[in-house]
Amino acid sequence: MFITFEGPEGAGKSTQLRLLADTFRSDGFDVVVSYEPGGTSLGDAIRKLLLAPESASPLTPRAEALLFAAARAQLVDEVVRPGLASGAIVLCDRFSDSTFAYQVSGRGLPADEVAQVVRFATGGLKPDLTFLLDLDVTAGLLRKRAALVDRMEREEISFHERVRSGYLMLARREPDRIVLLDAQRPVGELAAEIRQRAFARLRAAS
Repeated sequence: MFITFEGPEGAGKSTQLRLLADTFRSDGFDVVVSYEPGGTSLGDAIRKLLLAPESASPLTPRAEALLFAAARAQLVDEVVRPGLASGAIVLCDRFSDSTFAYQVSGRGLPADEVAQVVRFATGGLKPDLTFLLDLDVTAGLLRKRAALVDRMEREEISFHERVRSGYLMLARREPDRIVLLDAQRPVGELAAEIRQRAFARLRAAS
């Protein structure tokens, strides 16, 4: 099973992914954990280009989308598909939904053209289940205030509002795959619901 975690900045995706991975492992499942952009040597190098706060030559939206796609293609071939083929549960912090939220809704790139790039990069692979942790933009950015701020996090509030709107639109379009959750709920309460829904989907798939 391939499970992804999505959401705007500061939503707590990484924390919830780690908690779910720990739960699966304690129940005896093989688990592969990864993240985007990155998760491979090539992907981590691209991550530095994409997220560096300072750049002598700012990325254009198309270049940004293509770099994310290149990192994703490598991740799919090197980590995700081999993990699934081995029978492991693969968990990923962000995947292709991020491209539609950030580059289509946020940057304004044409959805149909981006969709073709995404299909090519993933070979048509889509998550079986996605947890979308939704959070007010200002609250999310305040959570990140003490951390090192990357290039995406430095964007204007209006950009992050468009990203959030893009995510919510995706959730409305694919309610069977995308589970929309309020990220302001207590961590343990969220983790319990995520655990329940993930195991229910796992049982249904077996």
